[in-house]
Amino acid sequence: MDLSIIIVNFNTKKILGECLESIIKTTKKIKYEIIVVDNDSKDGSLVLLKKLAQKHPVRIIVNKKNAGFGIANNQGAKIAKGKYILFINSDTLVKKNVLGEMVLWSEDNPKVGVSTCALKNSDNSLQGTGGYFPDLFKVFAWMFFLENIPLVDRIIKPFHPMHPQSTIYKGEGFFKKAHQRDWVTGAFLLTRKDIFDKAGGFDVDYFMYTEEVDLCWRIKKDGWQVWFLPKWSIIHLGGASSTFEYPIISEFNGLKLFYSKNKPAWQTSLLRIFLKGGAAIRIVLYCLLKGKEAAKTYAKAFKAA
Repeated sequence: MDLSIIIVNFNTKKILGECLESIIKTTKKIKYEIIVVDNDSKDGSLVLLKKLAQKHPVRIIVNKKNAGFGIANNQGAKIAKGKYILFINSDTLVKKNVLGEMVLWSEDNPKVGVSTCALKNSDNSLQGTGGYFPDLFKVFAWMFFLENIPLVDRIIKPFHPMHPQSTIYKGEGFFKKAHQRDWVTGAFLLTRKDIFDKAGGFDVDYFMYTEEVDLCWRIKKDGWQVWFLPKWSIIHLGGASSTFEYPIISEFNGLKLFYSKNKPAWQTSLLRIFLKGGAAIRIVLYCLLKGKEAAKTYAKAFKAA
């Protein structure tokens, strides 16, 4: 088996079906299996999956509760038979033979431990994805909008260069050229099974968000490269099973956890100050621009920090 494709599902029946159909239709020249880990969906997802499993190489793991992103992906990886593992979100659509070609590229590049492709919106515009490990300089620049200042993001490479003002994004075609980076998003993360297993898999202390940063941190410490490969791309609809509030608060919590595991205590204390300061600024800005209701998310993020 060349590739095990692992998808975690939580109440995304419609787009899950479209995602699976796109994978089955486009993936060629490799032997693959699809493992869907269902986190106690109540929308009829299992009926769909059982039908697909009758005709296609689809395996199903059913959880009796929402186990979270990391635990569920680890469950899929444990039974995976492929040399390579692809962790891919259910809210994605694969065009052309992206999976087959990226596996073949990985075979020709044995120093690469993790790779990803470009993520695009439904209108074919580029999404920001992945970035550089969140040291204190990067978090400070992000929280206090310094990375929005022209040229600053060339000096302090951003934690996640996602904003269109970025001079990296505009001037260097950051998302249009293949390059090494520190981490890639769990929406599309291709790795070798032996590398993933040696790294210990996803850290299950993270429920959702930042677990891919932690995984790439450990894989890079083992000497492997992490690559962004925009020669290939998929459509990522984004946020299909979460609200606007959830990823912001979860990322704050994830960063605190990442620092507690990988950084000295004094840095964790500074991180929390930066996060609280950034959240406070955004509370004021949202109140002025969008009203008090819009500011509530960052009020909760302030408490979470």
